[in-house]
Amino acid sequence: MSLEISIRKKLSSFELEVEFSIGDAEALALLGASGSGKSMLLKCIAGVERPDAGRIVLDGRVLFDSDRKICLTPRERRTGLLFQNYALFPNMTVYQNIFHSIRRERYSTLQIKQKADNAVSMMHLDAVRDSPVTAISGGEMQRTALARILVNDAELLMLDEPLSALDEHLKFSLEMELRDVIGNFGGNVLLVTHDRDQAYRFGSKIALVNRGKIEKIDSPANVFANPETVDGARITGVKNIAPASVENGRIRIPGWGLDLACDRLPAGCRSVDIKYAGIRMNDLKPAAVVPEFEDGAVFNFKIADVLSNVFSYTVKLYSSTAGAEALPLYWQVSKQIWEPCGTDNVDLYLRRDAVMPLKQEERSQ
Repeated sequence: MSLEISIRKKLSSFELEVEFSIGDAEALALLGASGSGKSMLLKCIAGVERPDAGRIVLDGRVLFDSDRKICLTPRERRTGLLFQNYALFPNMTVYQNIFHSIRRERYSTLQIKQKADNAVSMMHLDAVRDSPVTAISGGEMQRTALARILVNDAELLMLDEPLSALDEHLKFSLEMELRDVIGNFGGNVLLVTHDRDQAYRFGSKIALVNRGKIEKIDSPANVFANPETVDGARITGVKNIAPASVENGRIRIPGWGLDLACDRLPAGCRSVDIKYAGIRMNDLKPAAVVPEFEDGAVFNFKIADVLSNVFSYTVKLYSSTAGAEALPLYWQVSKQIWEPCGTDNVDLYLRRDAVMPLKQEERSQ
């Protein structure tokens, strides 16, 4: 199954304007800050909200087309949207929640019962089948909500921040369960999240969403290696961003005292378009543990502060050569690799492909 989307919708502070397509059985993670338009996009696909203009096509079926005046109802679209709070009926049991969600116009009473029974077994809910949903665990609630979606033969599964409201100790086990469901689903999956690690693990592709626009859509590895814009870098967790310039095949970052060869630019960019550079905190390496320096260089930094985490240190650095224009550069290093030993300086190796040239997108009002 495939999904094609090209829609516009005016929101309070910006316009949602997205265009993308995904192929058969692909999982796309929509990664962006809260309020960037991710959840509204899911609602437009599900039919809960109506775009101002555009077209939505699922596996060749037109769900919405403003020019042709087509707008299928949510029930007609055969899509499933899992909300953050699961939207279960609190006065019903697990089985009743699933049974009463099945569309009666499509099946006989016997078929409805069989489908409900199969859904309970498929989602491993037999032990809590007759329990009120108010008395089951978070994972069981999630599986019940997913069963309500899958029992109606949804062709597209959409998950809106499915783990955001959970405590950290629950997230891991529920995420593993959710991965199993997605793996067995067989259709397209859209996941909305602001958690970069979750997006990386779930998606065969990631779309970076910023103020209603998709800034980049690519494989997780490519998105994180080259987010292309300042906002995209921040969304993917880059903590080190500083003014930079590219000239004659080199990138210069005065605030960090860095000058390295640069052989890549964001798509469609010229050297003059690059105004910033980004470096991930864990891409700096102690020079003493790096065997070869062929694809980068070693720089000396002053240690300004050391923050101790559970398994790592976060070190605040300043370039030894930047002078008055020096900006802080943060380094995260495992405690198994490096320990502060009372010295004021450290030599760090930086690969040239670890420096990300970034353009600053102008925001439309």
